[in-house]
Amino acid sequence: MFRVADVYSGNQTSNIEHQTSVKIILAYSGGLDTSVILRWLKENYRANIVAFCADIGQEEELAGLEEKALKTGASKCVIEDLREEFARDFIFPMFQAGAIYENQYFLGTSIARPLIAKRMVELARAEKANAIAHGATGKGNDQVRFELTAAALAPELKVIAPWREERFRKQFPGRSQMIAFAKKNKIPVEASAAKPYSTDRNLLHISFESGVLEDPWFDASSKKMHGMYKLSVAPEDAPDEPESVDLTFDRGNCVNVGGTGSVRSEDLGRHGGRPSMSPLGVMQALNQLGGKHGIGRVDIVENRFVGMKGRGVYETPGGAILHFAHRQMETLTMDREVMHLRDSLIPKYSELVYNGFWFSPEREALQALVSETQRNVTGLVRLKLYKGNIIVAGRKSPKSLYDPKIATMEGERSTYDQGDATGFIRLNALRLKMRAAVGRGGSPEPPVNAKPKRID
Repeated sequence: MFRVADVYSGNQTSNIEHQTSVKIILAYSGGLDTSVILRWLKENYRANIVAFCADIGQEEELAGLEEKALKTGASKCVIEDLREEFARDFIFPMFQAGAIYENQYFLGTSIARPLIAKRMVELARAEKANAIAHGATGKGNDQVRFELTAAALAPELKVIAPWREERFRKQFPGRSQMIAFAKKNKIPVEASAAKPYSTDRNLLHISFESGVLEDPWFDASSKKMHGMYKLSVAPEDAPDEPESVDLTFDRGNCVNVGGTGSVRSEDLGRHGGRPSMSPLGVMQALNQLGGKHGIGRVDIVENRFVGMKGRGVYETPGGAILHFAHRQMETLTMDREVMHLRDSLIPKYSELVYNGFWFSPEREALQALVSETQRNVTGLVRLKLYKGNIIVAGRKSPKSLYDPKIATMEGERSTYDQGDATGFIRLNALRLKMRAAVGRGGSPEPPVNAKPKRID
């Protein structure tokens, strides 16, 4: 019988070795780690392995994946197109929240994991599997993201994490041993001793880490590393002329990407009648534009949830444009206090996504607040893209809170009475004057025009 202890400890009891009905759903990418793990699970758990791959925008990486999984030892390979769901239900809500981890990372890997784990849970139930498994290391964040999602959605399911098993680490102390294992077992993998970094790609981004990138002094933008990048050209190789693009927003979501002059102001709004692009279409269009102009490359040392620092290099061309444009739309349409309140929650929201708490009550509560803040984030943002830079070229909205009659510096035309500021400043200065007086050991001097107090 398949037991909880057997799953977590990896003990090879006779119960497991002779139980042919054991079935494991493995998160499978076809890369070095999951290819080796697939064969290892089959050999060590004597189980039927269902390789699951969520198509969330890996593009050419999916070519030949099913054939490869079956040859590696899987009894079945399931590949599902989840790109639209990924964009609509995960990327867009996160970008409405303005999420960005430690002011640099667009959370491309983080936001993909809850969707993959969610579908693995659903597949495990459909296949009557005993457990799910993943190839995340014991030093990273992904193990937490996969397993917290499983705990939230299917606490009865067992989880196998080979990297946390001592016998697995003894057999594969480094990537060179995994590469040798793959070669010996005729498992084709992209990683090699000459290119030992790992990658993870989806609709939002591609990440690079480990190997030569573990040295934070190593220059990942050098010419010799240009071949590593897949979604974008180097900024110095981008076109010498800027390109303009319009992004149309409806309630905080981008619904159209087009060239300049393609949208009229009166067409904006929820009932403007404009044909909308799907979230997937928006991301694909922005990725193409951003990649062409070398936008969205980030090289950071980040604080992992497990306690250590890690160095990662990311390409997020479309996400960088979307994040910037969304903020520009908010500056025009969001109330000041609402914006500041939402902004104060960005670090918390981003941390929840990064740490794997997408399916948590606190994230869902924050999302409800975010949705409320986005009611009037509707309109058009015009950008110029140029050699890695995103430059705002204009914004307009039928929901705009910007009133030129108030903001104008031409005094006679302004409806703002500058004299009103006198009392405003005096009231706000009162506590500062009191503090200064206490510091001097006295009391503040009365205003010059103040009337003497009558004493009876």
